[in-house]
Amino acid sequence: MKRNKPLYAIIRKMVDSRKERCIVLPETAESQLDCENGSKFFLKEGKSKRFWRGVKYQLVEYHTLPAYLKDNEYILRYYRSEWPLKQVFLSIFYIHNETLNIWTHLLGFLLFLSLTIYTAMKIPQVMDLQVVQQLSNMLRSTDLGKINAELLNLPSLPNMADFHRFKSDLKTSLPSVDFLPSLSVWNGLEILTNCLPKHSIADTSKDCILKSVEGDMGNSLRSLPVDPVTRWPFFAFLGGAMFCLLASSTCHLLSCYSERLSYIMLRLDYSGIAALIATSFYPPVYYSFMCHPFLCNLYLSFITILGIASIAFSLLPVFQKPHFRTLRASLFFGMGVSGAIPIMHKLILYWDKPVALETTSYEVLMGAFYGIGALIYAKRIPERWKPGKYDLAGHSHQLFHVLVVAGAYTHYHAGLIYLRWRDMEGCSKN
Repeated sequence: MKRNKPLYAIIRKMVDSRKERCIVLPETAESQLDCENGSKFFLKEGKSKRFWRGVKYQLVEYHTLPAYLKDNEYILRYYRSEWPLKQVFLSIFYIHNETLNIWTHLLGFLLFLSLTIYTAMKIPQVMDLQVVQQLSNMLRSTDLGKINAELLNLPSLPNMADFHRFKSDLKTSLPSVDFLPSLSVWNGLEILTNCLPKHSIADTSKDCILKSVEGDMGNSLRSLPVDPVTRWPFFAFLGGAMFCLLASSTCHLLSCYSERLSYIMLRLDYSGIAALIATSFYPPVYYSFMCHPFLCNLYLSFITILGIASIAFSLLPVFQKPHFRTLRASLFFGMGVSGAIPIMHKLILYWDKPVALETTSYEVLMGAFYGIGALIYAKRIPERWKPGKYDLAGHSHQLFHVLVVAGAYTHYHAGLIYLRWRDMEGCSKN
């Protein structure tokens, strides 16, 4: 059948017109419908079909979103809306208003994964090096000649009476000999016996002897089996941080796929926040009160129950509604503020220990990061002042993400101080 050229020309003109309309972000729901209806004119052609596929995944504006994706009316453009799952996953490499939300917490997750591996593999060795440094300081105020004479007089220590006498003499010369519970007196005795007699005390400067003795003692220390304080509270915090950051990043990546998946992802996101806050209490509470089991169990039970309750509350459908934004921020902020109770108790209990003040300074800084982040999130600063200006970068949720990572990283350093404190003192100096 011969093609009707005038009619064909009219159809082609309509197709070209609709192509131009679809390239621009739709201004209304009706215009988007027009684009979708217009597709039937050119889906028959391969080139037009590829074009339509590209148009279909364009970013849209806030007013065209389905209700479940409307969260912040001050972010006006660059939304993904119900894309196919493959395109949703690939959008991690696209530029849209969730790009920085995804990557800030994805990079944060990788950071804490690296810190977890480092802590598991390297921290005990770091503690050993600090022990060597403390031995160095201890030896500089020690009468090496007296120790050497004692060792020569008692080479074999045949019975316990001799051992206790030597221990008493040794503690007189080395007041800090029991500075590390995991380094037993037997190990200390073995080190001194092997190291000091190798070096001549007479007619030799003390500094010269110290260099040789410290080197030998350091090598001996590194080979000793160290029994550090339990690490599970610290790793619980690291696990909570990684869960929170990964859940958040995944939520921002996948929530645009469908209402059902968005429902699941948001609850996972809120659960991650509650888990991070709850597990952040584990290191300070456990290591501050490990020598007071009742207080330790009381505080740990309280924060665990509070965390579970917060997770349960966050699973309620109403909790994700945009107008409950302030309530969500207040719940998590209040959960964090409750940590002031064990921190104040720690300061009272260890008022004479510098480590208490040092760890508290980190915890105050962490609280400041979290508190400022919650305020920015709840008040939607700065996009509320200039809607549309911060659509791609600089809006409140991105700032909130950065502050969460900063707060968690600050808390990690506080945890290292707790580990060093309890590794070196245990409960012997409380």
